[in-house]
Amino acid sequence: MKKLGLTGNIGCGKSTVANMFKECGAHAIDADRIVDGLYLSRGSVYYKIIGLFGKGILDADGYIDKSKIAKTVFSDSAQRRVLEGVVHPALRDELGIFYNTVPDDAVAVIEASLIFETNSGRNYDKVAVVYAPFGTCRERVIGRGLTEEDFLKRWANQMPIEEKLRLADFRVDNSGDLEATAHQVEKIYGILKGS
Repeated sequence: MKKLGLTGNIGCGKSTVANMFKECGAHAIDADRIVDGLYLSRGSVYYKIIGLFGKGILDADGYIDKSKIAKTVFSDSAQRRVLEGVVHPALRDELGIFYNTVPDDAVAVIEASLIFETNSGRNYDKVAVVYAPFGTCRERVIGRGLTEEDFLKRWANQMPIEEKLRLADFRVDNSGDLEATAHQVEKIYGILKGS
């Protein structure tokens, strides 16, 4: 199995690219969705987070409100590291379960926003960075309902895209039309299957 970490900054189109890898035959999973599941499960991660951040992060139904916790952690890097200390070990366990479902000759794509920020690039055979210019990312995210202020906070808490591109094994330019993006994905998938 080849493990490909798929990352990029907010609004770059990671999910679109992950779906393109699926269309090529890869097995893909979204780390953010795993984390969402941990928040909703009311298991050990849920209770640890409430213990650390208080019940003020809960919504009216008693679930962790991602927007409330985001406001806390994206304005305080120490708090973000505390949250990561709880979430990342559980995420690794869930990824282990996913890997057990992937055939040995397949490509596993893990979509994750903070691969380089958390020094987890070593967990993958290769890392691909999805790129789009700042203005394009901003428009996409605000078009999905996030405020400009929240977008800017999240952008500022991510490694500069130029640095991610320098560290990446592959670059997927998602600033043009989707056909051009798909062509790049097919090429990377072919390299991973052939190596």
